[in-house]
Amino acid sequence: MQAVERFLRETLQGLDQQQIQLSLSAVGVGLVTWYLIYKKKVSKTIPLGQGWWGRGERSPTENETIHPFTVEASEEEIEDLYRRIDQTRYTEPLEDGRFHYGFNSVYLRKVVSYWRNQFDWKKQVKMLNKYPHFKTKIEGLDIHFIRVRPQYREGQRVLPLMLVHGWPGSFFEFYKILPLLTDTRDGLAFEVICPSIPGYGYSDAPQKQGFTSMDAARVFLKLMERLGFTEFYLQGGDWGSLITTNMAQMKPECVRGLHLNMLDVTGGGLGMLLSLIIGPYLPFLVGFTREDVRRLFPFIEKNVYELLKETGYMHIQATKPDTAGCGVNDSPVGLAAYILEKFSTWTVMQNRDLEDGGLERKYALDDLLTNVMIYWTTGTIVSSMRFYKENLNSNPENRIDSRTGIYVPMGFAAFPHELLHVPQVWARRRYKDIRSYTYMATGGHFAAFEEPRLLADDFVQFVKKVECK
Repeated sequence: MQAVERFLRETLQGLDQQQIQLSLSAVGVGLVTWYLIYKKKVSKTIPLGQGWWGRGERSPTENETIHPFTVEASEEEIEDLYRRIDQTRYTEPLEDGRFHYGFNSVYLRKVVSYWRNQFDWKKQVKMLNKYPHFKTKIEGLDIHFIRVRPQYREGQRVLPLMLVHGWPGSFFEFYKILPLLTDTRDGLAFEVICPSIPGYGYSDAPQKQGFTSMDAARVFLKLMERLGFTEFYLQGGDWGSLITTNMAQMKPECVRGLHLNMLDVTGGGLGMLLSLIIGPYLPFLVGFTREDVRRLFPFIEKNVYELLKETGYMHIQATKPDTAGCGVNDSPVGLAAYILEKFSTWTVMQNRDLEDGGLERKYALDDLLTNVMIYWTTGTIVSSMRFYKENLNSNPENRIDSRTGIYVPMGFAAFPHELLHVPQVWARRRYKDIRSYTYMATGGHFAAFEEPRLLADDFVQFVKKVECK
């Protein structure tokens, strides 16, 4: 990339501004024409497919009963947790290591001390149960979800909404945003369905190989159908972004609107390369705004290099998740370090420069440890890690969903500290009906957990645009 940029600068030396614009425009028109002629045809939907993920052969009939579920805490699991915590072996950090080598063990001891001596799991379980939980069997798996209805108010309009989490999060990420969505605004409120991805938390883990985001999407579409919803809104980040996108690709007629706070940029090809070459110099030619340029460049240092430092976990989980998972599934302190390090760096990259990783600047330890406990008490860290293996087992660009456009109304909240900024011009390559694109003022990867008010406000304004058209 640097060589290309250097060649471009040398080539443009001595030309005036008008000549530069004409030259680049000619190059751009030629490249875009070539791309349009030779690019792969884009479908409008993907097949719904079918699957069976329970043990053994597919059952000829499946019990479609929806039954209440209660999160529980036992003395035995708490005693086992304390015993394992007390036997933890720590490694001293390097001098001035801060969070550059991962979770700093000096601060980790403080977190674990709070976990062992002050954190009240039974109290947190009561808090988890303040919303109604349910389970229902779909494709051989018990699927967990919460369903939160708004308080009845005369004249209000209630729209169904599904929120989908990612890794290493859980349905609990949405607890702060739920009251903001179920409370009536301008006569509008939402009935929220928030499921656990199969293999995460209280949803059963797939027992067969090959469970991808498209399978999760199909399962969640069946869940919404079983609940009686024929049209609904979707919102997601991280894996939730891909799952909800797949839902919109499978049954666009059911999705009134799709709102995301993270986007997949695979398949950008020549158009993306062209925008990266020209963008820093003449952003208007490639559809970049000044804010896009500020967030994207210098691209290598600000994006590629940072992603390389932050995606080692992904290479492990996409290749041999069971090996690394064995350790974190056996050690609660190892699990906490593995998960909470992501809540540090993915919230703000510069948190690596802090001795405590900046965790408590945005989050309460009770909230962070509740998310960890959901993984620990269910033993689902390995099955959640396997989701990377299943989705990245082959080139993602060859998957049918990456070659399929999304035609439902779409809104995007671009948080400044997300792992990779996606300009609107890139998003439009896949999402054909963008109704709302917002440069969020603050916030990172875990938007609903970190900035629930900002995310809720952006989602509501998106829905209003869709409903008014």
